[in-house]
Amino acid sequence: MKINIPQTDLPRVVIIGCGFAGLRLAKNLRHANVQVVLVDRNNYHNFQPLLYQVATGGLEADSIAYPIRKIFTGQKNFYFRMADVTAIHPEINQIQTSIGDIRYDYLVVSSGSATNFFGNKQIEENAMQIKSIPSALNLRSLIFQNFEKALLMSRTEQRDPLMDIVVVGGGPTGVELSGTLAEMKKYVLPKDYPELDMSMMDIYLIEAGPTLLNGMSKESQEKALNYLKDMGVHVELSAPVESFENNVVKFGGGKTINASTMIWAAGVFGANIPGLADQAVSRNKRINVNTWNQVIGYSNIFAIGDIANMETKDFPRGHPMVAPVAIQQAELLAENLPRIMAGQTPHEFLYKNKGVMATVGRNRAVVDLPKFKFGGFFAWLVWMFVHLMTLVGFRNKLVTFVGWVWNYFAFDTALRLIIRPYLKETRDGKEQQPSPPQPPAAQEGNPNKPEAPQPAVPTVNNNPQTADAPSPATNPVKPEFASAPVNATANTRQSATQAQTTESVASANTGSFNQLAPNTFKIPPGTP
Repeated sequence: MKINIPQTDLPRVVIIGCGFAGLRLAKNLRHANVQVVLVDRNNYHNFQPLLYQVATGGLEADSIAYPIRKIFTGQKNFYFRMADVTAIHPEINQIQTSIGDIRYDYLVVSSGSATNFFGNKQIEENAMQIKSIPSALNLRSLIFQNFEKALLMSRTEQRDPLMDIVVVGGGPTGVELSGTLAEMKKYVLPKDYPELDMSMMDIYLIEAGPTLLNGMSKESQEKALNYLKDMGVHVELSAPVESFENNVVKFGGGKTINASTMIWAAGVFGANIPGLADQAVSRNKRINVNTWNQVIGYSNIFAIGDIANMETKDFPRGHPMVAPVAIQQAELLAENLPRIMAGQTPHEFLYKNKGVMATVGRNRAVVDLPKFKFGGFFAWLVWMFVHLMTLVGFRNKLVTFVGWVWNYFAFDTALRLIIRPYLKETRDGKEQQPSPPQPPAAQEGNPNKPEAPQPAVPTVNNNPQTADAPSPATNPVKPEFASAPVNATANTRQSATQAQTTESVASANTGSFNQLAPNTFKIPPGTP
């Protein structure tokens, strides 16, 4: 397949990925004497900090996405190709893509990050994630599908797992997502599902470390924790999640929660592309670079943004994987590339930390600036303004602002849509099939309805049980936490160096939830 990029005497700069770093670099090279070729698997730029609002129905997907070609309209030296990059061949100055090979004179890797499951394949298969717009839409569909299913359940032990949601990871994404879900429980879901008792819906935020929002001040960490508790979120600290299967989350050395939805926001690592030498890739799959983002061991390959691992005195483990770092590195590289081509010494990168912030919910946020720290309503306004201004395109800014204003005054989110039903996949890759039709059951007050056939008597631990009485192992009263079975085998959390995961473009891979939790028995078809 021909790539059809014009041949020119100008040096060709190939950029992999149109995140914050790749986008800013390509724009800042518009006046440089180079040919810019941008390659991305999507034809849009995605504003990842607001993905959780798409997943919870607060914003539509096109509010945080913008067409790449429209961004660069009028930039004469720019070319875009939509493709997956599968390998780098530095010995011949080419990258291998799903549409063919592309030659480069200078290569810039800005492929971003992928979800880090720390080597736990079971969680990778069963948990949801929000690293892309398709995965956010899948999560939105799953949440509301579960509530639709909950309406059909007559038993508490069947209904509660469909309503409960577990968020893993106490970083900004986990905190913001948990707060949004708590507000949905209070303001939105009771209107849509008046038949359900929302007091039975529980939202859990589980963090392996001792604090939330690692990297922010202690004051902000404590404020965020108090905000979440006031909103009814169950926060568990120093409690690493060990496994998630059959609707059971095991964490904290023996505790369990029955929930059909677990959202993994516990960490990321570099979205590395095969082909670079081993010494160029760090333990967390980020690419080792020097102080002007040149990849170690290569003269014409650079890495910027989340994928770049620049170890300095102030950041011995590399810079934080946040948008300001990516943007500042891209701006400096746009200045340094012409200098390098001219044989001049490039400038070294020095990160200017302008502050960090996180929102928890309505009128609740925390902001850490270099000079001072604050929280509450004013911090919430600052958070909204900064994110609004960072969005690409006037339309996106306007639509997002109007949506936020509507949500604030109406106490509502209008995008509770199941546009495309989400079907979980089993481990063999096959989609779950819907349950077989159930025989019609007699309804109270309608004797003409045929009665359901008498179900077979189930057994638990080889002991016969009556169909009308629950098993002693089945507790109809919802516990806060249940102890794990004695013979349960927990998958221990492995080191990030052993993680072998890749980001899914279309959706997060999830396992089957047709099976029941330990110590419960399956309700036979037709049982009222």
